[in-house]
Amino acid sequence: MRVWPLAALALAAAGLATIYLSRSPQPVSVAGAPARPDPASADRILYPEGRHPELTLPDGSKQVVRSLLNVPRTLRYGDWVWREEGVPAGPAWVRVDLARQTLSLFRGGHEIGSAVILYGSDGKPTPTGVFPVLAKAREHRSSLYDADMPFMLRLTGDGVAVHASEVRFGRATHGCIGVPPAFARLLFDAVQRGDPVAILPA
Repeated sequence: MRVWPLAALALAAAGLATIYLSRSPQPVSVAGAPARPDPASADRILYPEGRHPELTLPDGSKQVVRSLLNVPRTLRYGDWVWREEGVPAGPAWVRVDLARQTLSLFRGGHEIGSAVILYGSDGKPTPTGVFPVLAKAREHRSSLYDADMPFMLRLTGDGVAVHASEVRFGRATHGCIGVPPAFARLLFDAVQRGDPVAILPA
């Protein structure tokens, strides 16, 4: 299965943008505010100052997007991208799109990481909505499923979390969000307790 890069999805899903992916990626166009490649780096697509689009989260809150990762290829199971060079410090939030099996981390409005994910099966679906990170643990073992959950970011009182997992075709979770282990380590260090995780429905 192919999964589109989050740079192509985060705003397109909201009806705000379209990215045409090819060997020579094109800039994004957002409601009259054309994005432009960062002249210092082909890895990022910037929005003009004062014309940043806003994403509406499931709880009605909004997040401003200042730039997206420029990922000129289709991500597959186990793939991830992380580019934070030149991105200033700022508040972090996570966007999970179950329909497209992607997770994206934003810092100060800039997308710095994107990965293909696993999520809950029909018998134990992943909840949707906006959840603050309740707890963090580098090493955690689920007492309910007797399974390791490294780099765990707990989202709900009943144990739903983002954690490291072998992201492969045909696999699912018991409601958690699984991300590739190397990506999970970076995400764990970048996200703090209280940071919001917005989970969009499949």
